[in-house]
Amino acid sequence: MTGDELDLARTEVAATSRELARQGLVLGTAGNVSVRVGDLVALTATGVTLASATTEDVTVVDLDGRHHSGLLQPTSELGIHLGVYRDSDASAVVHAHSEAAVALSLVADELPVVHYQQLLLGGKLTVVPFAPFGTEELTASTLAALRHARAAILAHHGTVAVGSSLQQALDNAVLLEWLCRVYVTAAAVAPPRSMTDAHLQAVVEEAVRTGYGRTRPVDPA
Repeated sequence: MTGDELDLARTEVAATSRELARQGLVLGTAGNVSVRVGDLVALTATGVTLASATTEDVTVVDLDGRHHSGLLQPTSELGIHLGVYRDSDASAVVHAHSEAAVALSLVADELPVVHYQQLLLGGKLTVVPFAPFGTEELTASTLAALRHARAAILAHHGTVAVGSSLQQALDNAVLLEWLCRVYVTAAAVAPPRSMTDAHLQAVVEEAVRTGYGRTRPVDPA
């Protein structure tokens, strides 16, 4: 791996952190972002204000957490980030303290499938029980939730979303927050109805049949 590749990864982590703040998914220093580059991980440092994160605010460690480069200590949630990379094929992790997700975690034990796009995250999401940030307990329960999903809701805390790229992990975090907002909004009126297995199977079949979600050229006349 070249130094230029690592510098680019650090720059992209900082840019994703700023975008996470711009979209209102984090406040101040709450939240963190990482990307895997080979056997190294570039991730936000602890105490960094994400809205103004720069390349210098991103540190680099190996998959065992040993310092590689950067002047600052890594995020306190290092264990979750490294665990994701050890346990899965994900290449990026976004951790947010987003409002709707935290609100949902206060009143529900799970996010049922309220919209078919939730299938992109793995379907129904169970809320991970509360444990203090940075603890082995929180790391273990979060990683367990992510083994069958692309995102997790952490009780009284926020969300973790993973992806094959920083953009996909960010997109998953944004989607999860939207889904949580839909649920919380509906729950203020009445108990939300979830989609049935038959609904979801029909969606999957139609998506396969039509190539849903992919751009397609116009058929020539």
